[in-house]
Amino acid sequence: MLIDSHCHLDFPDFAEERGTIVARALAAGIGRMVTISTRVKRFQQILEIAETFNEVYCSVGTHPHNAAEELDVTADELVRLSDHPKVVAIGEAGLDYFYDHAPREAQAEGFRTHIAAARRTGLPLVIHSRDADGDMAAILEDETGKGAFPFILHCFSSGRRLAEVGVALGGYVSFSGILTFKNSTDLRAIAADIPRDRLLVETDAPYLAPIPFRGKRNEPAYVVNTARVLADTIGVSETEIADITSENVFRLFTKMPRPAAG
Repeated sequence: MLIDSHCHLDFPDFAEERGTIVARALAAGIGRMVTISTRVKRFQQILEIAETFNEVYCSVGTHPHNAAEELDVTADELVRLSDHPKVVAIGEAGLDYFYDHAPREAQAEGFRTHIAAARRTGLPLVIHSRDADGDMAAILEDETGKGAFPFILHCFSSGRRLAEVGVALGGYVSFSGILTFKNSTDLRAIAADIPRDRLLVETDAPYLAPIPFRGKRNEPAYVVNTARVLADTIGVSETEIADITSENVFRLFTKMPRPAAG
């Protein structure tokens, strides 16, 4: 079984065929999917999707693009909303200096609020980091000094130092379809050095479809292709990478139940 640890099933790209998309993922051997929140004000829509499909779970949080819109979201609110059994993570939150859709100060403030919620709940924080390696590493080190919290560097495409800092602080590193791209040689070299017990795979669907689907709409079933490249990168079989990454998910996402034996 593989697990898509990060997708966006609430996005309009899937509105007309969400059931079909989930069915295709299950047929491809994807046993769990986590649909990720980008706005707390749209959380109920995400929760409804998670409640509709047994194999789908969700997070609650505010994407850094939307940080300025939701600075009124408190750690208390995130903690309260995360109490639902289908909510297995906080986020995604973090820093995006590539687009800078929100002021950097607002992104950092929102990020620290989400860290506080992750620390209080023990749920993993799904971290978005783009072109912000230095500030991201600094905040992670500063906040971990106040008390550890579980986290994932999602859709990892940053530099080696951020990966090393993340792992040293107890974090996990998740790879998307970017890992399969021809020009991702450096990223594959980083992936090869991540401890096996910290590796995850994801689609970030509908974005970043892996080879051979690059340029098309991504979907959870395609995590198989990313897992195949990750397996080759670290020198294990496809069965082994499925076992490794799924075990890591269940260890990290403590509220997500394992499949029934047999």
